[in-house]
Amino acid sequence: MPREQQPLAQPGDECISDRAGIAHQIMHPDDDVEVQQVLAWLRSTAVEQLMRGAVVEAIEYVLDGARTFRFDLDSPEVDSDERRTVGVKLQYRILEAFGLPKERPLDTTIAGIPVELKATIGGNWAIPREGQCEICLLTQVDSRRDRFRVFLMRTHRRWLNEGQNQDSKRTIRADARDEYGIPVLDWTPLPRNPLKDLSPEQLDVVFAARVGIKRRMTSLFGYLPEVVIPRVAIETVAAMAKDPLRRARQAKPDVFFNHELVVLMGTWTPQRDLAQKHGFDLSGDAWVALRPETLGEDYEAAKAMMERTGG
Repeated sequence: MPREQQPLAQPGDECISDRAGIAHQIMHPDDDVEVQQVLAWLRSTAVEQLMRGAVVEAIEYVLDGARTFRFDLDSPEVDSDERRTVGVKLQYRILEAFGLPKERPLDTTIAGIPVELKATIGGNWAIPREGQCEICLLTQVDSRRDRFRVFLMRTHRRWLNEGQNQDSKRTIRADARDEYGIPVLDWTPLPRNPLKDLSPEQLDVVFAARVGIKRRMTSLFGYLPEVVIPRVAIETVAAMAKDPLRRARQAKPDVFFNHELVVLMGTWTPQRDLAQKHGFDLSGDAWVALRPETLGEDYEAAKAMMERTGG
């Protein structure tokens, strides 16, 4: 029989961590001065932009598409151990993005206050003994739905589940998270790799073995007209090539001839500005293949730009 869960401890109740063994009183987050100081610091930053960038970088680091041809964290080609390392990499990406020190007694300090950084691609976080009753910045990544969210919470021992893993880590009670975790960011979209939107048959063509990169790139743009294709997707399709972007540029005439699409690149300011004019953001060296009717009166100019930067 599963153990019946005890009623959730409330502010004013006593708590003792497994590690420190010192009794203390649980405070409501609104009354926890340190929690509020850390929260104020986070909210003074471009937290959404910085956190999104950190999450994207952690996922791309683990996928390593430019060497592995992988683009989907939920693919069977990515094993469970690799998926778990996203959380580890994300901790360091957060430190770098916010300019925070790697500093004991926990992972970092924010406004002089120790903070534990925890991330998960699952449904819960594993809190180590040293993180009990401490302030934790909790990031949850839902790669299947291309989104993430962030909580700030003092993870009191009495707000953790009784079961623990072999490292003596405990997960957070869902009712405690819902009641006392402060949402720093609600579910926030991540940029979706358009390779995830190709059908199995299309993927077979785009990643066909023993077929030249130029032909495969031509198929890629043909399958995804007027879809912004980030640089990482180009590098993934051309994995292991010495100069993947040059190979993609070489495909531009074939894309135009076979699909009557004009390829614009974010690398070049005039092309980036022209794409922006028609509603396509090519920041980060992204690419897009546009139809003549979309370009309208800019069609000839775009075509000339493409021809000047081909190959």
